[in-house]
Amino acid sequence: MRKRTVLTILRTSLVVFLYFSCGSVFAQTTPKSVHESLQTPFELKNGDRVVFLGNSLFEDDFQYGYLELALTTRWPNRDVTYRNLGWTGDNVFGVARSTITNPPTGYDLLIEHITKAQPTVVFIAYGGIEAQDGEAGLPTFKDGLTKLIDTIDQLGARTVLLSPIPILSTDSAQGPTKRNAMLERYAATIANMAKERGKRFVDLFKPIQEIGKTAVLTDDGAHLNEAGYYYLATSLEKELGLPPRTKPATITVSKTAAEAEAPVKLLETNIKADRLTFTLDEPYLPLPMPVNEAGVVATGRQVIKLVGLKKGIYTLTVDNSEVITAPASQWEAGVDIRQGPSFEQVRELQHLMLKKNELFFFQYRPLNTTYILGMRAHEQGRHAKGLDEHSLLIKWLEGQIATSRAPKPKVYTLTLLK
Repeated sequence: MRKRTVLTILRTSLVVFLYFSCGSVFAQTTPKSVHESLQTPFELKNGDRVVFLGNSLFEDDFQYGYLELALTTRWPNRDVTYRNLGWTGDNVFGVARSTITNPPTGYDLLIEHITKAQPTVVFIAYGGIEAQDGEAGLPTFKDGLTKLIDTIDQLGARTVLLSPIPILSTDSAQGPTKRNAMLERYAATIANMAKERGKRFVDLFKPIQEIGKTAVLTDDGAHLNEAGYYYLATSLEKELGLPPRTKPATITVSKTAAEAEAPVKLLETNIKADRLTFTLDEPYLPLPMPVNEAGVVATGRQVIKLVGLKKGIYTLTVDNSEVITAPASQWEAGVDIRQGPSFEQVRELQHLMLKKNELFFFQYRPLNTTYILGMRAHEQGRHAKGLDEHSLLIKWLEGQIATSRAPKPKVYTLTLLK
């Protein structure tokens, strides 16, 4: 991950050697696939254990937690466990993991990580590293991805295949065109494999490429920043067929009364006092905007529209806390709610997830992994028992997350400033 002090070895000659030397020697088996209906929107069930498996696309989200946050808030009443097994520089053969242990091989370690997580759903995001090998590397990539899917099938888990994301800029005078052409080639291969195996496929390449034309999604052209992960999460939701997070709320005011339709429920209407009190059916918490919102277009925000207000400036409060003040003309056009108790709640939820994921990261990848879990475990392997203590804290944090992931009832009040 980009901003951690953890030493992450990327593409070394050892990794390249291991990739080519072991990439095509794995025996192929074809167990019965775990099927689900692909004609219906994706759904997580109570008790599911979700694993994010891939390269830096997943590992870098340790800094932001947007992917887990998006899925968690979609099913706030269901207990779902998340484990991020992303590893920078990794491919379908786990070669980046082989820099810390030998034996077992990097692939053995990859399978060990998956198996230990006991997944019921695995999001796989590979292809970005392998695409550097060009057309010649496609057969090896397909063999490796096939074996990986087979292993996940044997564990009884559902597989969701994700495309790699595009390169948005480079220092090369030729730009990213050539590299993106190959990334698209690998994305198409993944899509075809998903179709053949009856797996869900999520195309992230085209959405991120399109959004990247107007928003700054990376700091180096290749790895997503906070805004990039915000858009990655919203793109994932859309590609999985999930409905919009909110419905526009409209209240129509006349000289004597006010009317509203779902998701609004009027509690009090005092036309003479220019005061309205109402609640909103909010099934999901909003996704928090990146800290630096420059150029970021909010998606899934609650829009409130009030038609028929007399001229003036109106203030909206939620549970007596001011949210926004705007003129009647702006309320009639629709006001995008950008702050309030829901945003404070989801920020705290995001913070809990980041703390939980940080504990898990250092549990399965401690700073001195080679000495505790790797090839030199004979020297300090006794400290591995201490890693188990992280599980208690992780479990406690997951309990806190469970109590914070559902929206809380709120009372909205609109009043005319006198």
